[in-house]
Amino acid sequence: MHVLGIECTAHTFAAGIIRSEGNHMDICADVRDVYVPSKELSGIHPTEAAAHHNRVKEDAVRRALADAQLTLPDVDILAYSAGPGLPPCLKAGVECVTQLTEKHHTPIFAVNHPIAHIEIAKVLTGATDPIVLYVSGGNTQIIGFENGRYRVFGETQDIPIGNAIDTFMRNVGVKGTLGGPELEQLASQGKKYIQLPYVVKGMDLSFSGILTAATQKYAKQPGALADLCFSFQETCYAMLTEVCERALAHTGKRELLATGGVAASQRLSAMLQSMCEQRNAHSFVCPQQYAGDNGVMIAWTGALMHNSGAPATANVDFFSKWRADDADVPWMTGA
Repeated sequence: MHVLGIECTAHTFAAGIIRSEGNHMDICADVRDVYVPSKELSGIHPTEAAAHHNRVKEDAVRRALADAQLTLPDVDILAYSAGPGLPPCLKAGVECVTQLTEKHHTPIFAVNHPIAHIEIAKVLTGATDPIVLYVSGGNTQIIGFENGRYRVFGETQDIPIGNAIDTFMRNVGVKGTLGGPELEQLASQGKKYIQLPYVVKGMDLSFSGILTAATQKYAKQPGALADLCFSFQETCYAMLTEVCERALAHTGKRELLATGGVAASQRLSAMLQSMCEQRNAHSFVCPQQYAGDNGVMIAWTGALMHNSGAPATANVDFFSKWRADDADVPWMTGA
């Protein structure tokens, strides 16, 4: 069975194609086109991003089909990221899959974006029942499967970790939309820890205070940028590690899985690994190539839905606030 997955929640329009046989997946194509803001020191502009997606979608799908050596009639099912995400971007994805199915009436499956991140990470790492640290530009959640569905055990109370990193990098004059690699590179040059707010409230976290404090300190001491990046990174990642450890202790699970764009951070991986070793737990990290947004994860989750007997989506639409704990996972429950 061949599945075409369309990812379109934020800055990336992606088309991925897999061949699925039961619990096995072969990746046939992985095409991505990332929106870059018109202003160098700005974040994602939803309408601009959607215009980008609409410009590139036909070419992205064409390239994916060519890479997989398939034609559209060869595709057995379509899957698309239905949410959560930026409404204009999600709408572009809905329009794309609707157009693709007009002639061939291919079944369509609406995929929850966070769950797609979890499922691609599980199949690529071999994790079976993990606590999941889902960290990206738009999300910061600690998730685990309990009582028939994925449950959110903790999350950010304000801005996601990826958003905080990207904004801090823009505030200090670093160009681009993705600040994680730049933060890690600058942090590697830092030697002095500068005190910053550490905010963990039970199982939840807050990153707005540390973002404000770090930006203010930079304005007063621009020469301390490397030390500020080091301190920002250490503080934020220690907060995430603490909450993950508490989730492991609460659930009794023996696996921790990091996924999402921020999971590509080597320093975060090292801190999580150290914590898991102390707890005699296994630490997994989604391979960097598939930690960020991609169409393969959407295709794989669509295949899981189809193989579980879930019906195709009758009303193709988007849901900008669709949480992971609101999504059915019949491949996990047998329902």
